[in-house]
Amino acid sequence: MDKQRVKQTMLDLEQQQFNASREEYLAFVSSARLDRTEPIENDEQAQAEFASDLSEAFDQPVHAHADKIAKLRKIDFGPKRTVEEGAIVKIRDRWFVIAVATDRFDCDGIELMGVSVEAPLFEAIEGKSAGDGCSFNGRDFVIDLVE
Repeated sequence: MDKQRVKQTMLDLEQQQFNASREEYLAFVSSARLDRTEPIENDEQAQAEFASDLSEAFDQPVHAHADKIAKLRKIDFGPKRTVEEGAIVKIRDRWFVIAVATDRFDCDGIELMGVSVEAPLFEAIEGKSAGDGCSFNGRDFVIDLVE
């Protein structure tokens, strides 16, 4: 598997999500602005304040995606022998990228999912190699591959 292509795919997906979150945030911010050249009615003021409060909720995902992009750029996706940040791990026909948490995504016809180093799954497999047994959520399994 081309790990650099996996990394680039993850970066592209995070960038798309960042852009979408940013657009939503900007839309809410613009709706919170009042036209100061015209008289402002009470309900317009209340709606603008409500939109301003909501825009803060849309601000958080923008920062989260920006943080993931920065982290992905720093991670070494070179070859790995043990489960660590930057490894790609195969367990029971499922592929995991140890980097940042993501939804499932496709790269070169293979479905993968990003797992953060803070995730409980990572804690269960950290430092293990291909062929090592592990237990997670009451289930035992063997790590098939570490790249």
